[in-house]
Amino acid sequence: MPGRRTLLTGGTATLLLAASHARAQERYPTRPVTVVNGYPPGGLTDTSTRAICERLQQELGQPVVVENRPGAATAVASQAVAQARPDGYTLLMGATTLAINPTLQPDLAPREPLRELTPIGLAYRTGFVLHVHPDLPVRSVAELIAYAKANPGRLNWGSSGVGAVNHLSLELFRIRTGIDVLHVPYRGGAPALIDLRQGRIHVMFAAILEALPALREGHTRGLAVSSRERLALLPDLPPVAETVEGFETSFWQGLFGPAGLPEPIVSRLSAALQATTRDEALRTRLAELGVQLEGSAPAGMREILVRDTEMWGRLIREANIQLER
Repeated sequence: MPGRRTLLTGGTATLLLAASHARAQERYPTRPVTVVNGYPPGGLTDTSTRAICERLQQELGQPVVVENRPGAATAVASQAVAQARPDGYTLLMGATTLAINPTLQPDLAPREPLRELTPIGLAYRTGFVLHVHPDLPVRSVAELIAYAKANPGRLNWGSSGVGAVNHLSLELFRIRTGIDVLHVPYRGGAPALIDLRQGRIHVMFAAILEALPALREGHTRGLAVSSRERLALLPDLPPVAETVEGFETSFWQGLFGPAGLPEPIVSRLSAALQATTRDEALRTRLAELGVQLEGSAPAGMREILVRDTEMWGRLIREANIQLER
């Protein structure tokens, strides 16, 4: 019965192939893992990613190599991973831009990150410092709001660029408080901070690590932090939310794989990432950079992305934020 023998042979081959895939997943990883980062070398995101991956490879028992692929608001890196084989050897250190780009730049891929990527877990958050030039006669968030309302359109509020998280933080603050300020976008946080030091702009939300030298040298005055809690690095600065109820913004990064990443691999990576974020030595090291390690299960990362996509999308539409073409 040739037909039956062919059927059994084909079925056996299928079962053997499935068993081989299952064994490969159980042994994962058996070779180096690449984590793609959408930011250039040398910055906070690169430093944090490398520190996390250095510890992650101890959990996985294989080298974890960071590959920087900046460009197109991190879409170059995201798309590269979305198009990779879902075998767990090419991962993405995704960022808040995954929640911003679908509304601000809908032409960029991945257009639907949750369909094109597999969430593995949150890695860290970092908030922003709300600080002002010392000549501005305000010493609290309440005084800043009162001054802005008494001087509509006269406060120059800087950011690292249109659509950056610190720009969106400004827009959220503006809408929540009803103030009228002039947004001055820069090409990055460093040039904005230079102008804040020199008084060309009056106020900005700045990345903690960038703001620290200016604050410590007295070139700027800190008013608050955008995170939900006080920071160990700046214990005297209250959260903005103590004055503006419910206000909270942060930049985050988390680990993602391509869509279709097998569940055993997702579970293995998630457990390794959560163990990494609990490492006290690493937590202390990154806290000195204003970074708060905060691991999560895949469902938690998915929830964050869904929530932030909705929040930032609504804000971008309400504030009519558009990139210059």
